[in-house]
Amino acid sequence: MFDNKFLGRFMNWRIYLSGEIHTNWRDELKLAANEAGLNVEFLGPETDHDLSDNSGANILGSEDKKFWHDHKGAKINSIRIRRNIESSDLVVVKFGEKYKQWNAAFDAGYSAAKGKSLIIMHDDDHQHALKEIDVAALAVIQNNQQLIEVLKYVTKE
Repeated sequence: MFDNKFLGRFMNWRIYLSGEIHTNWRDELKLAANEAGLNVEFLGPETDHDLSDNSGANILGSEDKKFWHDHKGAKINSIRIRRNIESSDLVVVKFGEKYKQWNAAFDAGYSAAKGKSLIIMHDDDHQHALKEIDVAALAVIQNNQQLIEVLKYVTKE
């Protein structure tokens, strides 16, 4: 029989990476986590923007109205997103500079409602706009390096 300390050494943390999809922050984070020797598994949404937006129409058929086109895609994508959030130990939501990520805000609220440990990432320019979301987070960070340091701390044996 193994004790919990022994078992903890082999348990992966499952981390859902939500938010901004227009940069390669996820790839950079995965590389940094690997270099740091972190025992983590990263999950995420579909990051191919066109594939994500068109998933419903591609699978279920096209729509004449943009509303229904988007509605189908959002529902198909939410199957993956909900499952990944619910199976994660930690959710990281990054708000980028270029676009307003309403979907990221929803993921943050959904994660908080599910009682998930939540980390929010954004720069100082978004502090005021995201203040209510920041309140729900257990940590508010600005970059991948800060996230790596948090992960090193919380996942250490």
